[in-house]
Amino acid sequence: MRTFLRGAGALLAGIVLAIAALLPSIASAQSVEDIIARGKLVVAIDTTTPPYGFLDANLKPTGFDVEVANKMGEALGVPVEFVTVTSPGRIPALLTKQVDAVISIFSITPARAIQIDYSIPYAGQSAVVIAPKSTSIKGVADLVGKKVGLTRGTGEDGLLTKAAEANPGIEILRFDDYSSLLQAMVSGQIDAMGGGDYGEIYLKKAQNGDAFEQKYVLKTFYFGIGVAKGNDNLRQWINTWLFTMKTDGTLDALSMKYRNQPLPVLPVF
Repeated sequence: MRTFLRGAGALLAGIVLAIAALLPSIASAQSVEDIIARGKLVVAIDTTTPPYGFLDANLKPTGFDVEVANKMGEALGVPVEFVTVTSPGRIPALLTKQVDAVISIFSITPARAIQIDYSIPYAGQSAVVIAPKSTSIKGVADLVGKKVGLTRGTGEDGLLTKAAEANPGIEILRFDDYSSLLQAMVSGQIDAMGGGDYGEIYLKKAQNGDAFEQKYVLKTFYFGIGVAKGNDNLRQWINTWLFTMKTDGTLDALSMKYRNQPLPVLPVF
């Protein structure tokens, strides 16, 4: 029996090692010095969340978050390797050490901070409800009887899910990325959506010719750069670097370039 258990244990260990060997692009860097020595910075981004991350005409990643990542690489003196994730894949990318950092409108929340660590905020926006102008929505009560779309794993997912639980009759439809959510809004598959306060500028007119507008604010979120739990060396360097980016006006300039508005006042911790 003991021989069998030893054999089973060895087999299990072998399987775990084999799976680990197959994981793609393991970052494994634990410090700033490790990243510099390796010669590249590996960053998770989402290219379905304009203006923060999207593909340009040449299908290259661009946007506010992408430029922040590139400037981080410049400060470290290394090129950036991008790993594309969707909202639900941001934390797993850090837990499996596929990336050094996540820069992807990663709202700072206590629940997420149990699993990963955050830098100080580098950007922020309000989560809002967006719908056609012809639809009267002033608050959560007006969502009853409507189909409300959102991107899975986002701040608005949590807020609107709680609203639906407290107000029976709100039907929640979840999408894996922001572009699918926008398409559902334009096509009339949903009556309203939860998104960022920039969202309606990326919505074309609906099939009936109606334009879209923000209806009400759900909550203001602040974005941090995510790193692996306990990676204090990298997190502290990022905080120092972000401080210089804030004070020299770089972050505000990027916000005006991609968001058409200055950044909100960013808290610190």
